[in-house]
Amino acid sequence: MDKQALTQDILAQLNAELALQTDAANTARDEATNEESRAEDKYDMRSQSAAYLAAGQARFAGEIADAIAAWKAVPVRVFGPGEKIAAGALVTLEGGGRREFYLFGPHSGGLEARAGDARAVVVTGASPLGRQLLGRRVGDQVILAGRSKPATRTVVAVD
Repeated sequence: MDKQALTQDILAQLNAELALQTDAANTARDEATNEESRAEDKYDMRSQSAAYLAAGQARFAGEIADAIAAWKAVPVRVFGPGEKIAAGALVTLEGGGRREFYLFGPHSGGLEARAGDARAVVVTGASPLGRQLLGRRVGDQVILAGRSKPATRTVVAVD
């Protein structure tokens, strides 16, 4: 699986989301400052509500920009045999007759990255799975919480 392509897909998704949120924040700001949004009486909160919305969307856009910067700072490198899982690692877990792929990253946990037909889910150190994976090596086991019962998975590759 091509980590560079996965990373590029993540950056493309984050850039698209940043553009969407920036546009939404600008639209809400324009609504808040529009002459037609001025309060007609002391109970009219349209302008203030739009201002709160604009501030929240601008803050979210800032968080996305931080995520983009964090992903750009992660080196795309090959992990050697026996190396511990760290940021930038493509981790393959096996168990229950399936293989699952996770890209250990600095941000945007849960995002699904695609490279051709292959897909990997982003996991960060902030998630329960990420905390279990951090520092593990090939052959180590992790436990995935499930609806009915926990499932054990084995780390079969760290690329």
